[in-house]
Amino acid sequence: MSKHKLSLSVQYADASLQQDLPRPLLRRWVQAALLFPASLNLRFVDAEEGRALNAAYRQKDYATNVLTFAYTEDEEAEETQADIVLCNEVLAREAQEQGKTLQAHCAHLVVHGVLHAQGYDHEDEAEAEEMEALEAEILAKLGFANPYQE
Repeated sequence: MSKHKLSLSVQYADASLQQDLPRPLLRRWVQAALLFPASLNLRFVDAEEGRALNAAYRQKDYATNVLTFAYTEDEEAEETQADIVLCNEVLAREAQEQGKTLQAHCAHLVVHGVLHAQGYDHEDEAEAEEMEALEAEILAKLGFANPYQE
């Protein structure tokens, strides 16, 4: 997979995440999922902020694992621009429930968020299958198991 130009900002609500999820590792995961040049912001938030954002933008009153705010819907845009918000507590809880490392689960959700930023969706079964297959392919190249297989 060729490397596309990437401007990446990472914000940590909890500084302890910098050890488990350092910026160079996050950059590697983002870069693996890029299909176009991009300017992205990865923001790790606590459950309170995650819940507030999910309620405000999706009318869902709970913190979710990842939210993607894509700002470039135009196919003519020179680069993808988006904010990808990951909720610390939800990531940790889901990783534990699924028997995965925090890094494996986070890699999946970063890839998932980056694909959303580039126009992928899972609103219907065909879209979901295409997106899941691409996620599994990217994660395999990064050395992670397919998150959709038990």
